[in-house]
Order: sequence, then C-alpha cells, then structure tokens
Amino acid sequence: MAAPRFLLCPGGGPRAACSARAWYQQPLRPGGPGRQAAGGPGRGSIVGQAGGPWSRQEALGLLEAAVVYREGPLVAISKPPGLAVTGSPGQLSVISLLPDLSQRLSLPHELHVVKAAGKDSSGLVLLSGCPGTTRQLHAFFTQLRRAGRPPATYRAVTAGVPAAVEGEIHTGLKLEQVGDLQLVVPVAGPSRRSVERKEVKQTLTHYRVLGTAPGCSLVQLQPMTAFPSQLLVHLTLLLCPALGDHVYSARVGRVLGEPFLLPAGSALPHTQVLGEQLLRRLRLTQELLHRLPLHLHLYQLLLPTASLTAPPPPFFLQTLRLLGLPGSQSVP
Repeated sequence: MAAPRFLLCPGGGPRAACSARAWYQQPLRPGGPGRQAAGGPGRGSIVGQAGGPWSRQEALGLLEAAVVYREGPLVAISKPPGLAVTGSPGQLSVISLLPDLSQRLSLPHELHVVKAAGKDSSGLVLLSGCPGTTRQLHAFFTQLRRAGRPPATYRAVTAGVPAAVEGEIHTGLKLEQVGDLQLVVPVAGPSRRSVERKEVKQTLTHYRVLGTAPGCSLVQLQPMTAFPSQLLVHLTLLLCPALGDHVYSARVGRVLGEPFLLPAGSALPHTQVLGEQLLRRLRLTQELLHRLPLHLHLYQLLLPTASLTAPPPPFFLQTLRLLGLPGSQSVP
C-alpha cells in the first residue's frame, strides 16, 4: 500500500479550493435549538448542536466537507452522530449517499464500508473501492488484535468515574428480544456450548481514564472484539454509562448517590437520568436531556502505513469544557 497522503482541505482535494468547513470544524452555537430564556439552563448548553435530521443534500454536503483521508482506493470521512452507515431502502445513510458523493469527489464508484462508527456515534468511516484492499485491511485488523494491539480507539464522556484508572471489560454478550426491542445483554460465565453455537460472544474492551471531574470522566476505549453496542454495554458494567446513552444507561441505578447495576431484563430503555450537579454544569434540564447526543466518538484507526484521526464534534468539545474535563481544545 502506498504511503498515505492526507488532504489539507477536507473534501476539496488538491484540485479544488477549500470552500466549505467540515461539520466538526463549525463554530459552537451557544444555546442552539435548546436555548431558553436568558440566563436559563439552555444558554450555552450542548443541546441542538449535534445537528440532524438532515435533508439528503444537507447530509451530502456534510460528508463532502468531512473527508479526512484519501489515498488510492481508500477514503475516510468523519461522520456526524445520528447518521446511519447502512439502512433500509429509502433511508438516509452513508451508503445511500455514496453514489452522489463519489460523483462529486471523483471517487471510485463501488465504495464499500471497511470500518465505521455506529449510527449514534460520531467519527471515522473508512471506505474502500477495491475488494482486495478491503480483504488486506480486514486481515491486518485481525493480525493487530491477535498481537494485542487494538486497531480502533474511541473516546467517550461518561456519567461517573471508573473505579480503576485502566483495565479490561471482559464478558459474554448476546442479543435478546425484549418486547419490541432487540437489546444487547451481558452474560457472565457463558457456557462453552452457547459460545460454540454463537448464541453468546465473548467480548473484550481495553479502557483507560484520560481525565476526571466531579461525577464524570473522559475515557479511552479500545475494543478487541466487535459486537453491536459493545462499548455502551461495557461502560454500564463499569457503572459509568456514556453521556447521551438513552438505551443502556437505564441499567445503572443509584442508591444514596452510589451506582449499582440493575438486571438487564428489568431496566428498559428510557431517557438518561443525570444528577442535578451534572445537569447544572451542562446547562441542561432533565426535560431537555432526551436531545443530548451520544458522546462516543471513533477517534483513531490504524492502517498499515498510517494512523487516521478525526477530531471530536463541537458538542463533544463543549461538553469537555463545561464539565472541566481535559481535551476541550484538542484530544491528545
């Protein structure tokens, strides 16, 4: 694979002037749609700053301005939270936008996803126009994991501080139907047969606390396995759900201020509940909290000859600043 070449102008490449700023480079909008009366909790809060839902043309413009890497058949973009990578026919997604994006940027016509942040997460989406390159990258990612080197690095802002500064979350996970929802449920000590039958998958995530403030933390997450919602569920096992997790955070309860883990079957998804102190520092009310975006960002991805990075979104940076966590200007 050729040595990487990073674009100096996102979305424009060497043949175009930089006429648009990427979505993650836009200035913060104090208040935004969540703004209330002057001096109210909405002023300067992060509600409404994550964007979306978008029209097709708006989403296409965001992606066009968010190209962070382009070399040969490989293209990497930094997607905003709330935009699905894949979806059903007619649903707005990265895949549905690729034909138009390829035409605008003169990209390969048969781009497909190699690695991507989840729908509600923000961050890197690596695309390839060559099946052979895709196979090589998948083999490279597998080789890294076998060597104990995680290929992807995420950053999360959490409600709560992990008991240990760094460590591993190792547990079985399975998909379980709960009413109309299909949720990921942890399985402690799964049977060998359930793993062999692929009813349960053994999962592993390395984590490290990058900084703390009262009642919250900035955490680095490096998954060594891949399973839907793995990082969100693993954070609940640390009793530190991600900010903006309105599905799995319900599994972490509190008694006299101390967190404890609720049984997955009895903790149905609902809007995240935060303590008054965190709400005040975020300049939010519980009534607005359903609009809080997920603070989980695919920050870095290793390639054979490069280390791709995507800066966190403005709302993520403003959260760090409001909470007094490190990295509000740049993530190390």
